[in-house]
This record gives sequence, structure tokens and C-alpha cells, in this order.
Amino acid sequence: MSANNYPRIFLNKNEEKEILQGMPWVFDNEISYIKHRGSEKDAWKNESFAECTLDDGTAVEVYSKAGGFLGTGILNKKSKIAVRIIGHENADVILADTAAYFEKRVLDAYSLRQMYYSKNDSYRLIFGEADLIPGLICERFCDENSKVILLIQFLSLSCDIFRKQILSALCKICKPDAIFERSDSSVREKEGLPEVAGWLDLTKEDFPVANGPDGKITIIENGIKLGVDIVNGQKTGYFLDQKFNRQVAARFCKDKRVLDTFTHTGAFGLNAYKAGANEVISVDISPEAVEMVNHNIELNKAGNKMKAVCADVFDLLKQYEAAGEKFDVIVLDPPAFTKSAKMIEKAYGGYKEINLRAMRLLKPNGILVTCSCSYFMETNMFCDMIMHAAMDSHRRVQILEKHGAGPDHPVLLGYPKSEYLKCVVCRVI
Repeated sequence: MSANNYPRIFLNKNEEKEILQGMPWVFDNEISYIKHRGSEKDAWKNESFAECTLDDGTAVEVYSKAGGFLGTGILNKKSKIAVRIIGHENADVILADTAAYFEKRVLDAYSLRQMYYSKNDSYRLIFGEADLIPGLICERFCDENSKVILLIQFLSLSCDIFRKQILSALCKICKPDAIFERSDSSVREKEGLPEVAGWLDLTKEDFPVANGPDGKITIIENGIKLGVDIVNGQKTGYFLDQKFNRQVAARFCKDKRVLDTFTHTGAFGLNAYKAGANEVISVDISPEAVEMVNHNIELNKAGNKMKAVCADVFDLLKQYEAAGEKFDVIVLDPPAFTKSAKMIEKAYGGYKEINLRAMRLLKPNGILVTCSCSYFMETNMFCDMIMHAAMDSHRRVQILEKHGAGPDHPVLLGYPKSEYLKCVVCRVI
């Protein structure tokens, strides 16, 4: 038991098992009681979670029912995730110098990426819980002029209260030319936090939001120029997690007719074009996305072989099937069809429909690159869906390769949500 005066949260019996395996979350219904004192002179008192008088943002130590120390976290009574564990040291160790503590965390994440990426690459620099900074997302974009722009999201109270220390560490280690904060996700509401977005003034100690450029930049990925809108684009403006999977898909595209669906920025299609595809059709339902695809087609002088189509992919696949269209390669990279376990059955049906229709559109021995970014659609279930789609489309399917996100999205053992992306390469016979 720690000898310091930090509040202590004791869990219900056996609730420590997942935390010992690596899970950095404590849910409100896992808490037995909270033990704390107002000051060193006050006596310790026990409170239930419902009666807890501690302020949100308080550092707490987490213990098993039997009194085994599990880690230090940040309390947030407004969230179902009542405590996010920020470290497995005692609270007095972490809080003695939070600037140094988070500088070490950022440096560890940065050093990992240096093993896989060059200075001119764009990649996810910090992947929240998987990089041991719960709730923090940071993308490192390097534009075509070698300027480094960081896009950062503080998505939980546990990192928001250390905003200044984290930003200082990022500036010291990464030396960015600019930082744009997109803490405008609805998940902040569940944390009791307001939505915030804007360029940060790096000359001020508290990094206030300031005015800045429109946020439209050009990055280079796999030798391809890609326009990215970090201010208004979907989520963080670009999906960096599929970088290496785009190269995998491109391997099958030389001299082929390719259909790239849910394209967003056209990245899969442009990789296919670069690999020597005869024709590429990239489809998205969003007019803004299609505008960006057309911009990227022009950037890469791909207009002779590639076009963008604004359409609902579900409807378009039906139309292509009715018209007898055939493709050599089809890429399915839809947004998450479910963000909750309750909707998994409906999501399964959506994935199955687009996959079976894609299979019907493929020529014999055609290649299907099919993806899911929903954690709840786990790998075995996803492959089961592919099997049933094959049955209903009366095709035989060989799975050639299975991939996940790139190494800038590490998987933290014990925290299964960090393993969310599935990319399966199939041959449809």
C-alpha cells in the first residue's frame, strides 16, 4: 500500500484481472469504494462511487479488492469510464514532475515511429491508450514542402488536464511548424468537456487557439501526392492506418480494371493507378470527398485512367450488377458500420451485402480487398461474414492475406480496442 495521501479506489472482487492484463480503463460499476482524506490532518474516510465528493480530474491510485496496487489514473465521474490509468507508478512518482513524465511518453512513441517511417512520412504519432496516453490522438503530417503539421485530439479528461505538458513535449521532441487541435469529437461530451478546434499559438505557454490557414495541405504517401484537409476533413482528415495495405492492394492492379469504393481521398485508387491499372473508378457518397478525389487525380495527372464517382456504394453495386459490369479488383473500405456491440447484427448484414455484391461483380479469379474498421466486427466474425457472402454469391473464395493497421497504430495487449482494423485480401474464383 502506498504511503502517500492520494485518494485510493478499491475495485470489486476479481475486477482487477483485465487491468493486470493491460486494460487501462476502470468502469464505474467496477468500483467497490473510494478511500480519501481532505488533508494530511484529516482521517481517511470511505465513500461509495455514487457518494464520491472528489473533483473530476483528481489523480487517484487504483487497488484490487485485496489491496494490490494496480496503477495511477484520473477520476471522471461524468464518464462511464470512471478512471483512465495513466501509469503503473504510484501517484506521487508521476505527479512529482508531469512535464518529464509525459515527455518520456511522447519520446517513446516518437522513437517507435522512427523505426518504420522517414522524416518526410506522415503517420500517427500517438495512438491513445496503445501509446499509454489514454484519450490522446496525434497525427504527424509532413507536407510536400517538408513542413511538419501536428493534428491533435484530446478526447478524454485524463489527457486534457495535462494539455500544456503534452503540447510542450510535442514541441520539444517533434519541432512542428504548426499544430491544429481538433478536439471537436462528440466523445468529449461524454467526458464532460466542450468541443474545441483551431490552430494553436506555439509562442504562448498555454498554447491558446488562434487563427490560421485553411488547413488544406499536400502529403506524399507511397510516392503519391494526396490532398488532405486537416481542418474540415473527416475525423483527422486522412486515414493513415491503411498506408501499407494500399501498397498490398496495388500489387494486384497492373493492367486491371479496378473499383475503389468508400474512397474518401482516392488513396487506394491512386495506388492502383500508380501500379499500372488500366482503369480505376473511385466512389464516395460525399460530394466533398469526391471533390478531393478529383483534386488528387489532377495532382497525380491520373485523369486518363482514373475517375471519381459520387454515389451511394450500396446502390451503385446493384446498378453495376444489373448492367453486367465486371472488374478485376474491387476495394471495399467502408466506415465503421457499428460503434457498439448492440448494432453488430445490423452491421454484419451491411458488410455481407457489399461483399456479396462485390463478389458478383468480379471476374473469375478477381481480387477482393475487403476492410472493416469496426472493433466490434472482430476478425473471426469478419471472415465468417466473407464466407457467407461467398455462399450467397455462389462463388468460392481463397483468403490470400490478412492485415491490420500500420505500425503507427500499435496494439496494446490487454486493450483489444487497439486492434480494430481488418484488411483481408481474397481471390474470388
